[in-house]
Amino acid sequence: MIENKTIVLTGASSGIGLEFLKLLDQGKGNKILAVSRNATKKISAEDFKSDVTVFDADISTKEGIDSIFAKAEELFGGKIDLYYNNAGYPYYEVYDYEDWGRLSRIFEANTLGPAYTYVKYLHHLNGRDGHLAFTVSAIGTMAMPGYALYSASKFGLQGFQEGIRLEMPKNMKLTCLYPVATDTNFFVTAADGIKFEKPFPVQKPTVVAKKMYKGIENGKKKVSPCFLFGVSKVLMTALPFVRTIYWRLEQIKLEHFVKNTRGEELFK
Repeated sequence: MIENKTIVLTGASSGIGLEFLKLLDQGKGNKILAVSRNATKKISAEDFKSDVTVFDADISTKEGIDSIFAKAEELFGGKIDLYYNNAGYPYYEVYDYEDWGRLSRIFEANTLGPAYTYVKYLHHLNGRDGHLAFTVSAIGTMAMPGYALYSASKFGLQGFQEGIRLEMPKNMKLTCLYPVATDTNFFVTAADGIKFEKPFPVQKPTVVAKKMYKGIENGKKKVSPCFLFGVSKVLMTALPFVRTIYWRLEQIKLEHFVKNTRGEELFK
């Protein structure tokens, strides 16, 4: 088990993050800084038996990330043993608009924030042992219709984690999670509360969190919680038409979404 560790967990108030927090709570002696933008409104430290501090911060800004490190160092009085950058969010849409702010925000949260977190943690450790973790996403390895910007931001994080593995010091471990669609409020956020057909396959956050927990516990570099996705990637590489069929099925879902929300045909 993960025990007697000082831990920062972002995205801790819902979904995978909340389930992961519950697992950390089972370990003895853990001190946890549980972070999200509205963490204090969604969870309470009194709900956990461990030493949990709930903290509001925006991981898409330099100031937000700086405040997390400052709070952790104040609480722990020393080293952060594990920093799990789990927070992030998607858009489900057709990208056909001009909105620089909306474009920037998703990259700041999903790509720039984790990159800045890495170097902050590197400097924080200052040669001491530490463990960094990212939730990348399966969509960071294969794009999906309706998720052009989300895919791009996660492909960026995927490329970043590949790059830093080639240059990071030996005192730091890095574990990356590659979940498929997870049955959380991820989908509520994606389309501003509008219901839509979820991509296949879908996993429960409890399953994903348990896989990630074991992966971090065992020092794994990568965690892919969905066996079916791993098999399908091999199949799609060997037989590209399988991927074409899969994409077409997901395009149909996007067509339904556009027709229901805009009253338009996507492909005219």
